Amino acid sequence: DKFSDCLRDLGFTPSKAEPDIWMRLNVEHNIYEYVAVYVDDLAIAMKDCDSFIAILKEKYKFKLKGTGTITYHLGMDFFRDKDQTLCMAPRKYIEKICGSFERMFSHAPKQVVTSPIEKNDHPELDTSELLDEEWIQKYQSLIGALQWVVSIGRFDVQTAVMTLSSFRAAPRRGHLDRVKRIFSYLAKMKHAVIRIRTDEPDFSSLPKLEFDWEKTVYGNVSELIPEDAPKPLGKFVTLIHYVDANLMHCLLTGRSVTGILTFINKTPIDWFSKKQSTVETATYGSEFVAARTAVEKLIELRLILRYLGVPIRDTDYMFGDNRSVVDSSTLPHAKLHKRHNALSFHRVREAIASKVVQFHHIPGIINPADILSKHWGYTQIWDVLKPILFWEGDTEDLLKKS
Repeated sequence: DKFSDCLRDLGFTPSKAEPDIWMRLNVEHNIYEYVAVYVDDLAIAMKDCDSFIAILKEKYKFKLKGTGTITYHLGMDFFRDKDQTLCMAPRKYIEKICGSFERMFSHAPKQVVTSPIEKNDHPELDTSELLDEEWIQKYQSLIGALQWVVSIGRFDVQTAVMTLSSFRAAPRRGHLDRVKRIFSYLAKMKHAVIRIRTDEPDFSSLPKLEFDWEKTVYGNVSELIPEDAPKPLGKFVTLIHYVDANLMHCLLTGRSVTGILTFINKTPIDWFSKKQSTVETATYGSEFVAARTAVEKLIELRLILRYLGVPIRDTDYMFGDNRSVVDSSTLPHAKLHKRHNALSFHRVREAIASKVVQFHHIPGIINPADILSKHWGYTQIWDVLKPILFWEGDTEDLLKKS
């Protein structure tokens, strides 16, 4: 509360989208300045951070340590490539949890695997012996560490962690072996980096999806824009969403998995991998449920960015690899043949009718959402994973090289 009072005194207000992000207008440069607060850790984005820190120390008598250009924050390392691209990677955190792993098992993770879980594995069918109480607690500790490494950037292990976290209450020996494999993968592939690539992507070559929705059930619908959002300042950003579903991911429950990977410009910013809450009997249904989730998340992200004063383009781009779902979503005259998919069907179509999003088909082999929807093998996924997490420099160079 004391710190909040100090920030208000300095002209900051909490964002309605995220109350732990404080912002104020820098009139001289016509930009917003931000202070992100996580308990007693701060991440500051402004033109003159040193003056702000000096005020906190001298005027308000806060004792600050570790100030300066951001290098480590909440488990994330920050640094710049040789071309000065800002990078984010949980390298120190991975070293830390691998150290805990070594103390627990008396050996370091074996760096012999190139995927978090074997391709098409089904841990729910494991029948090995149940762990005792001591090892259940250790299993839960390992899962907790992996869940945080996913939160701070290693989305390539998210589906494996999501699947194995389902067994936290009563894990088996085989589940523990799979968790150990994830640690082995992280130790081997520890150089994964999220690079903050700020250039807007060029989608001018995409087909123009312009249809008249006025005479459909959706009418002349448009996006609801908050009237109390701050004036957008700075450069425009484009939001891109890749979506996929894996039918019957869990053979015991029949539930599919939704995978969504979201980019702001050319930077991955949000990742989602979760079992669907309904049991779908066909790929069409599971893919539509995934598309609906993606639409809900993109609308939420657009609202967050607007309340942070970020200028966003009128339309997002969403890509999926199921042709039937894309066509059913984008063609006004398409009919719904499976009534139990009605809510997903109409939610996606109404967003497209309002021009909030364009939905395009891409081949499954180049859909990066596959990383978040299934248990994959190295050769299956490397071509889409490498440019996102393992390529330094312009990804167009990688395309030319291949």
